[in-house]
Amino acid sequence: MAGARWARVTGRAAGWDFAFMPFPIRLPPTRTTRKHFQSKICAKIAKPHRVPVLEAGSNRCQLTPVLPFSLIDSFLLRAFRFRTRGFLRMEEAPGTMPPAPREGNGYLYIHVPFCEVLCPFCSFHRVQHHHGQAQRYFASLREEIRRYHAAGFRFTGVYVGGGTPTTEPGELVTTLNLVRELFGVKDISVETNPKDLRPEILEPLRAAGVTRLSVGVQSFDDRLLKDMSRYEKYGSSEVIQAHLRAAVGMFPTLNVDLIFNQPHQDIASLERDIAILHDLGVNQVSFYPLMTSPTAARRMAGVMGLPDHRRLRTFFTTILARLQPEFTPTSAWCFTRRGHGCDEYIVDADYYVGVGSGSFSFLDGTLYTTTFSLETYAQRIAAGLTGITTRHRLSRGDLMRYTLLMRMFGLRLDRAAIQRRYGASFFRRLWGELRTLEWLGAAKRDDRGWQLTERGMYWLMLMMSAFFESVNDYRDAMRAHIRDEKNESDTLCVPAISPAGIGK
Repeated sequence: MAGARWARVTGRAAGWDFAFMPFPIRLPPTRTTRKHFQSKICAKIAKPHRVPVLEAGSNRCQLTPVLPFSLIDSFLLRAFRFRTRGFLRMEEAPGTMPPAPREGNGYLYIHVPFCEVLCPFCSFHRVQHHHGQAQRYFASLREEIRRYHAAGFRFTGVYVGGGTPTTEPGELVTTLNLVRELFGVKDISVETNPKDLRPEILEPLRAAGVTRLSVGVQSFDDRLLKDMSRYEKYGSSEVIQAHLRAAVGMFPTLNVDLIFNQPHQDIASLERDIAILHDLGVNQVSFYPLMTSPTAARRMAGVMGLPDHRRLRTFFTTILARLQPEFTPTSAWCFTRRGHGCDEYIVDADYYVGVGSGSFSFLDGTLYTTTFSLETYAQRIAAGLTGITTRHRLSRGDLMRYTLLMRMFGLRLDRAAIQRRYGASFFRRLWGELRTLEWLGAAKRDDRGWQLTERGMYWLMLMMSAFFESVNDYRDAMRAHIRDEKNESDTLCVPAISPAGIGK
């Protein structure tokens, strides 16, 4: 057609503002033909999905978010996975110390992979706990931490995850004291399980400066606890609640991890969990959707069933309605009543270093991973190397998308901070993504930048869980090489031999 123009996915042409279209549209050049074209396009969109058509002015077609949410959810996830497909294209790395960043807010992540129980749904890097092996592992951890300090790295906070860090409370406290001595960190977050909420474990952790204790509860429903093979090891809902009540007030932030969209979970069960939370006195909750990997899905199918993703929106809407206003969101899935902090340190950190087996680092636009073999990890540290074995340098576009994902997941994209880091090119390159968030009602623009809405929290929850599931797929591929070290079955939740717990 003579004089025709092409509108990109999020572009403006011939006087029409198409905020979000998943296909290119040829725009007629004249007002009369534009109006005729508008009616045809609106009918084409509305008819297959049986939704209200679009409002239009004399020379503008405003596409409003009236498509079925299931269609939007599906498209956003497909688009997100396509745009972030290059995030984890890892290649071999020499294992030498990467250069220390010159500025920015840095976090240290310490991975402790040992668990008393290997839960069937868990996709994290974890192995069966053995005391002797754990002691050797912690010794290697502390040596690696010293090397990062000697190389000029500085951190403002530390997050200890797993696995279950409190499988070896004495080794954990010694390691935390070392971190405080070397880096002077103020924020210390540690994962644990309900069974380890005992004075002989909690008092030393408080003395070691822990400011946030995150307890992997997963559910207060006894039936679901049995599904997850946690009832026998960590107790009934009543027992777990008693442990939590005893721990309230010991740390500035006491977080409870809960999982929604479990195979046998219903709305009534979820609402009971939230009612218990309100009554317990804990001041933070992280509500995760059940995230899987191919290996975890095979285990779950034989033990507890598989989740139905069509129920995610109903569950998430219930969570928002029942938690607020007493709990306010600090990320798309973390809610705080009092205290501070978010369950995902990667949201606020400009960079982070992961030490230990199976951990991730993000430094100067490069993602690094360490070996998933505990034996190889010990050998590398003994040889004077780090645990790093693979890396991937993000392109500038991928780096911007990574930043957008993390900041919006943390509820706000600050314009001034982004301008300092990337300049105006960030807003030009990601104009389409930002405009789409606005058009969908997922984010609102103000003088400071973009603020995520409740509608946007759901979509960012979907995107972040998709991102973590891609990380889980990578873990699966790496852990396939260490079957002899894992001591686990693909279908069973294996009991352990020594006291400990399961983190998230």
